[in-house]
Amino acid sequence: MHEDMADRPVRLVVTDDLVRSRATVLFRLFLAIPVYIVVAFWSVAAFFVVIVAWLIALVHGRVPNGIHEFLTSYVRYTTRVNAYFHLVANPYPGFSLLGAYPVDVEIHEPVRQRRWTVFFRLFLALPALIVVGLTGGVGGSLNLRRDPTTTFAGAGTLGSAAAFLGWFASLVRGRMPRGLRDVGVYSLGYTAQTYAYLLLLTDRYPSTDPRFAGQQELPQHPIRIEVNDDLGRARLLVLFRGLLVLPHLVWLFLWTIPAILASFAGWLIALFIARLPLPLHRFLAAYVRYSAHVSSFLGLVGGPFPGFVGKEGSYPIDLVIDPPERQPRAGLLFRGILVIPAIIVAIAYSGIANTVAFLGWWYALVRGRMPSGLRDIGAAAIRYQAQTWAYSFLLTAQYPYAAPTLERLPPEPEQLALDLAPWAAT
Repeated sequence: MHEDMADRPVRLVVTDDLVRSRATVLFRLFLAIPVYIVVAFWSVAAFFVVIVAWLIALVHGRVPNGIHEFLTSYVRYTTRVNAYFHLVANPYPGFSLLGAYPVDVEIHEPVRQRRWTVFFRLFLALPALIVVGLTGGVGGSLNLRRDPTTTFAGAGTLGSAAAFLGWFASLVRGRMPRGLRDVGVYSLGYTAQTYAYLLLLTDRYPSTDPRFAGQQELPQHPIRIEVNDDLGRARLLVLFRGLLVLPHLVWLFLWTIPAILASFAGWLIALFIARLPLPLHRFLAAYVRYSAHVSSFLGLVGGPFPGFVGKEGSYPIDLVIDPPERQPRAGLLFRGILVIPAIIVAIAYSGIANTVAFLGWWYALVRGRMPSGLRDIGAAAIRYQAQTWAYSFLLTAQYPYAAPTLERLPPEPEQLALDLAPWAAT
């Protein structure tokens, strides 16, 4: 049973309205320099304070209230600054924590912590820091060894891709696409959890579950993922997964060639009839679904050995693909150009999937099960990649939704139009 978000000791509160000032977006890099200077000086102080906190916690089993408040303020302020710089929020964060901000962190009061986890905290945090490095384009890494002035403003792949694309979208539209904003929200939320754990503000390990990163919505989409996995993993299948997946990789490669040819033929036909013919739709849908099954098995997002035909309902991590519908010819004609931003995000998600596979392999080999958080963020990566394949293969005119989430919540009517490339589906 899923843990309630309110029970998390570190959580992100998002009240952002997606509106962005074009002038501040254009000069965001320069405007952020003063606040990052503040963060740099604050980081130096935080480096020494956390050492003191570590020594005290080893003796008393908890961090003193004053130190806890100082480090909490540090995490909150750096989160605000990174939210501003990466277009997750619009207002200037200022030089203090006075006043409300559209993206903020709530951290519970200090509690007693287990001394052995305090002693090995830096070592225990390493897996989470690896994930931060790939999700945290708005998080980065706090390098406590070489440079204590390093801030949270690292170069994480997924968050950086969202910020890069969001910069162009915000300049044109004066709004941040919701999906890209929520990628940043996830990066900020997970980074805040990780550094709260590293800085001894909580004993709770960071969760990669997208639900704990802040309020997320997944609009209805013709390409949907269904997760019916029980998290159990057979250790022999885990140990030899790299060998077992080889036949699937060969078959997927052989299937890719006719899939590309079918997609090109479907594109020519669709330009005249404004839709993908049903036989080609079924063929390409099976290919996309099979790719998702193979990716799930390879990345330990799914447990059992998959079949070779991409049959719907045949795997615990499955895709539901709606029948073909009419599509605007303009979107069909320029599909190869329109899909480029989605491919950039999909490539970034591949880094997430690889990290899930690496960390999940060790965990599942020892425990015989997959952590639910890793499974869910891996499934979210597969969902986005499948939507990107489906969009490029003309299975749908609806653009992939970038946010790393799985749950479908009822969206407001005006929110359904807020996407990375809304002109492609109008």
